Amino acid sequence: MDNRSEVRDFLATRRAKVTPEQAGLPQFGGHRRVAGLRREEVALLAGVSVDYYTRMERGNLAGASDSVLESLARALQLDEAERAHLFDLARAANATSATRRRPAAHRVRPSVQRILDAMSSAPAIVRNGRSDYVAANSLARALYAPVFDSPAGPPNSARFAFLDPRAADFYVDYDRTVRDLVAALRAEAGRNPYDKGLTDLVGELSTRSDAFGVRWAAHDVRLHRTGIKHFRHPVVGELHLSYEVMELPADPGLSLIAFSAEAGSPDDDALKFLASWAATHDPADALITPEQS
Repeated sequence: MDNRSEVRDFLATRRAKVTPEQAGLPQFGGHRRVAGLRREEVALLAGVSVDYYTRMERGNLAGASDSVLESLARALQLDEAERAHLFDLARAANATSATRRRPAAHRVRPSVQRILDAMSSAPAIVRNGRSDYVAANSLARALYAPVFDSPAGPPNSARFAFLDPRAADFYVDYDRTVRDLVAALRAEAGRNPYDKGLTDLVGELSTRSDAFGVRWAAHDVRLHRTGIKHFRHPVVGELHLSYEVMELPADPGLSLIAFSAEAGSPDDDALKFLASWAATHDPADALITPEQS
């Protein structure tokens, strides 16, 4: 990823989202030629010179202090994820070859896999920052059977969502799912712009999916921590599962995602049925239609 272009486009798109009214600036009438704030208005709100802000928006965050970044985040009314992304972009701008993050991991340590396997009643997977499925327990493989067996390529949330036509049916709230996936990838690009695997994935999706390209160009970012995912599973039907994301401190870049349902709920019953089914079937069986059997 080109850090300078990332910085330029991120700041420009954030500036376009804030109106003078939202920023509390006086209005003097007349036609405004830009959407959102002008550069000089951002500079005024951030307490920096117009020349300095212009230099930053042209992609140069080298040497920007934390206090300047905080002022800029307030001026642009960035949310938590956007603020973190701005600081990630600044760190990348000042990184040397010795401080760059290592490429995303492709496998987990045996002890992590044992933990996954011990979670027999909860689907649990490990993903890296570019949404590769690095490891999973048997229940997660059953839950995500369409992803693990997708002809689109190696198991990856974004690749499945944009390149496998079954994704629109598998994800009940498909539009929100793909929006969140792209926003998470964009945030990862800020944290780890030198990950060739991420660059290759973005290039692949941009080339093969116009829908991805449109969402990628928006420069939206998102923190992936907790929430509810809605599935339409080929074996048990609709499932609405809570999820928690836990980073693995000993394995930078890897996160464990565990799913659960409220005890006694229809989703809990469906999850138990899926666990029973997974114990006696190959997860790929979930993809076989009655006409194929």
